[in-house]
Amino acid sequence: MAEWLHPALLLILGALPLGVLQGRSRQVWQLALPLLVLLLVVALPDGTRVTLEFAGVELTPLRADGLSLIFAYIFALILFIGNIFALQVDDGAQHVAATLYAASGLGAVLAGDLITLYVFWEIMMISSVWLIWRRRRQAAYDAGFRYLIIHALGGMLLLAGIIAYWLHTGSLAFEPLAGGGPAFWLILVAFLINAAAPPLHAWLPDAYPEATVTGTVFLSAFTTKTAVYVLARGFPDTELLVWLGVLMTLYGVTYAFLVNDIRRLLAYHIVSQVGYMVAGVGLGSALAISGTAAHAFTHILYKALLLMGAGAVLQMTGRSRLTELGGLYRSMPITFLLYMVGGLSISAFPLFSGFVSKTMIIEAAAVEGRAVVFLLMTLAGVGTFMSTTLKLPWYTFMGRDAGLRPPEAPLNMRVAMGIAALLCFVIGILPGWLYAILPYPVDYNAYTASHLIKEMELLLFTGLAFFLLLGMLGGKDKLSLDLDWFYRVPGKQAVLALRNWIVTADGAARGAFMRVFRQAEDATTHLRLSGWPLKSWPTGSMALWTAIVLAMLLVFGLGR
Repeated sequence: MAEWLHPALLLILGALPLGVLQGRSRQVWQLALPLLVLLLVVALPDGTRVTLEFAGVELTPLRADGLSLIFAYIFALILFIGNIFALQVDDGAQHVAATLYAASGLGAVLAGDLITLYVFWEIMMISSVWLIWRRRRQAAYDAGFRYLIIHALGGMLLLAGIIAYWLHTGSLAFEPLAGGGPAFWLILVAFLINAAAPPLHAWLPDAYPEATVTGTVFLSAFTTKTAVYVLARGFPDTELLVWLGVLMTLYGVTYAFLVNDIRRLLAYHIVSQVGYMVAGVGLGSALAISGTAAHAFTHILYKALLLMGAGAVLQMTGRSRLTELGGLYRSMPITFLLYMVGGLSISAFPLFSGFVSKTMIIEAAAVEGRAVVFLLMTLAGVGTFMSTTLKLPWYTFMGRDAGLRPPEAPLNMRVAMGIAALLCFVIGILPGWLYAILPYPVDYNAYTASHLIKEMELLLFTGLAFFLLLGMLGGKDKLSLDLDWFYRVPGKQAVLALRNWIVTADGAARGAFMRVFRQAEDATTHLRLSGWPLKSWPTGSMALWTAIVLAMLLVFGLGR
């Protein structure tokens, strides 16, 4: 019976009451719902498949196997932890969005066909952007709009790839794709956009720091890890992914050194850590794929912990820049200690979760004889330890005293951080239960003498280098340009050029465009009255409406 109640469907239905429940009843349902879903996922037998026929096409909305189940377990678990962290938030729309977002992630990883995957892929885009917009400030609206456009582009590419795949093969089953054809590349690029692979990665460090304090925790868990899953399902042993993943590991840590905002720093480390997983998918061996799944599991926990710590600082101080923080350990010691558990985990410090997962991927590269890949991923680990575990906590909690004396975060936030920290430590010292649920059996022991010596030497010398270079590594209150500059600036110029062309065009053409703009403005006026977060967007901006119309034409034109 359990297989007929889809966990994603239960979440979708369960999200609706969160929009109307208030106070204690809403908090109870926030905790009960993810626990019910977690129990339902755990009850799914490995090998479960549910198929149905729709419009003459066979669909598989539910497929449970070793690869999909480990992602489903952690998605349900992080929804529970994230909801504890968000208990004090009195915003029904945000809770509904977070739950629908989790449902879309669960639906995507349990999808056995490309149509079901696409449906949940689009729900993910629509629900997640609300966690950015609900911060209700102009920077969040702008970042959310850019986020929406990039992910709409990814959705169009995915749909085009699915259609091409169906026309070529006559199948919609979501299995490993053969390389070389248009469908292969369209679907791969769509997946890589959600994985935040350069050069189309800047949506992540642009949008995540602008989301709500609690929304960023959910954002860090679902989109990129769903992308890792679909890459592992559809593109294992793809050589391009090895080198793209290595690039991501180095690119993310490099930018983490340059930025000043603590949540933006951690956002760039999502790019870096997902790079390990992408490289693991590219390596394609049983050890590499299992390592990828294990690292996705541990990453969701420790990255949530890190962002909860940073979010607690932002909520209690109203500040998130390294140059404005310092000395917070005096009044927020619990937050500091729990953050450090996450920092040691992401740095693959022995006895913490990252040590038993990240090293699996690096070891897989060594077993395959990929010396350059091994060395570059090891180098990226140095940057991770220095920026996330040393630089951020030093300039936020230690170092210069900024004179801030905020109280500790609310109890529910500390409890959520405590649960995540406990799991990071338990996995680090008892990894056997995590290894038991991996997609492939693994004979791997992280606690060999060679692993321990290598890791401790690396971390200790990195720590020494940090304190020797302490005066040079502080936050700089400057703007760090990323690769999105190369398409955002020309894009803005193109919109302005089109606007000028419209203004100087003949009367009939100008009148047609202006009618479209007026209709768009009328629609937005209606949305404003409905309380949508577009209320602060300038209705008189011709450039804005030109961009919207172009985006709509692109979506509908290429989507046919």
